Amino acid sequence: MRIPFIAGNWKMYKTVHEAVEFVKELRPAVKDITDVEIVLAPAFTAVHALADAARNTKIGVAAQNLHWEREGAFTGEVSPAMVREAGAEYVIVGHSERRRLFGETDAIVNRKALAAIDARLTPIVCIGETLEEREREETFAVLDRQIKDGLDRLTAEQTAELVVAYEPVWAIGTGRTATAAQAGEAHAHIRKRLRQWFGGDAADHCHIIYGGSVKPDNIRDLIAEADVDGALVGGASLEVRSFTEIVTRSRAAV
Repeated sequence: MRIPFIAGNWKMYKTVHEAVEFVKELRPAVKDITDVEIVLAPAFTAVHALADAARNTKIGVAAQNLHWEREGAFTGEVSPAMVREAGAEYVIVGHSERRRLFGETDAIVNRKALAAIDARLTPIVCIGETLEEREREETFAVLDRQIKDGLDRLTAEQTAELVVAYEPVWAIGTGRTATAAQAGEAHAHIRKRLRQWFGGDAADHCHIIYGGSVKPDNIRDLIAEADVDGALVGGASLEVRSFTEIVTRSRAAV
């Protein structure tokens, strides 16, 4: 059975000190919650300190990105082994901001996902359509391409352990949120494709989470959809109270 998976993507917010203080405040608020997977994705500079602060808790740690090579002359990049050694268990790959601002393609997302798995990291693979693509009724075609190319060469066993984050680009940081029905439809399509291309076990075990202006007041409706397994939370994950409410309300909705 898939339990809710709630991840906070802090993007380029929070210093090391702020990240540690957040975890110190979050720990007692979620100490008794065992039926939700809770993950925080700080900036690279805070991964190690946050992992230390979260030690012996149920709070997991993710990096927001990584390079696909093990090492080399890649100024400014961080390797999978470095991410793992710093204390991360997960890594976000293919976020729409990486695709839009830094030109990452499905092929790059695929290389990063494979490198993450090789380093014993669980990729949180982001997919989703732009507003223009949705208005042209291309949502499913875009998702098919991103799944097929982004997960190319992954085995069924590897896919089963993945987290796939559906993020309609038009809903990220805009205050606009896909309706629960829209999210449910997209998630059902993603799960159908995973079943078709990777088998029933992979489709049944893979977490498919929603990202895009998730807040305490919409998480229950979103996660009540059969194929929505949680959320990748942006702005609302920056405050302990709102993030804790999202975690708590996600368990109540199941």
